[in-house]
Amino acid sequence: MTQQVPSTEPELAGVRNFRDVGGLPTVDGRRVRQGVLFRSGHLAHATEQDAAFLGSLGLHTIFDFRNAADQKLEGPDVELTGVRNVNLPLSDPADGAEFWKMVRDGDIEQLREILADGKAANRMIDSYRMIIKERTAEHSQVLLALAEDSVPALMHCAAGKDRAGLSIAVTLLALGVERDAILADYLESNAKHRRYKVKRNNSYTPEVMELLSPLFDARAEYLTAAFDTIEETWGGVDPYLEQALRVTPAVRERLRDRLLD
Repeated sequence: MTQQVPSTEPELAGVRNFRDVGGLPTVDGRRVRQGVLFRSGHLAHATEQDAAFLGSLGLHTIFDFRNAADQKLEGPDVELTGVRNVNLPLSDPADGAEFWKMVRDGDIEQLREILADGKAANRMIDSYRMIIKERTAEHSQVLLALAEDSVPALMHCAAGKDRAGLSIAVTLLALGVERDAILADYLESNAKHRRYKVKRNNSYTPEVMELLSPLFDARAEYLTAAFDTIEETWGGVDPYLEQALRVTPAVRERLRDRLLD
């Protein structure tokens, strides 16, 4: 019989997918320090108790990767005293607006045409590749801020899965964390208690939900596509960090000093 290890994670009522990425191993035998790098879904619906817990973490900066459309839908993050909020949208507010209108309208024929037969997963893969290639300035800003002073930090988007997942993955690559450990952390977003709660309306039939499901999954193929894009575009993690993100070996050392045991 498998022994259940008690979770040390807090039960946050209004914040999904929260976790400390501390403990992940690096290729040279170190580990990410506990209490310095957190990830989650949006903080707009945080309860008073949630806010009190988040306020106890000693956060310096919250990086919010949502766009204006996300913020309009969900609301602004709860304000935490003394914490700096940095909004760096990693997707265009207009991107997907037509698609989500189609979903709301329940246009099943069109949805089948663009999502069925693996097309939904391909849509996610294309999105991950695009963020890696086109959002280098934003990822550079995050890593340079972490190296300078912005620790402890919390990174989030809407669900805490894709945009935050990529930003955490890029940070962990810069720290030299093992690829398998980065992937395992990413896949944690699939746990039932972590998943984004979809606001269903009458048009969200079981078939619509089935067609949409790849968009709400964290799949290894998505993150692998991001890693492949780094290799294909820049020839590896080191040139990607230096050329695309302006993260020099000296900056990487500062990052490692701040974030690793």
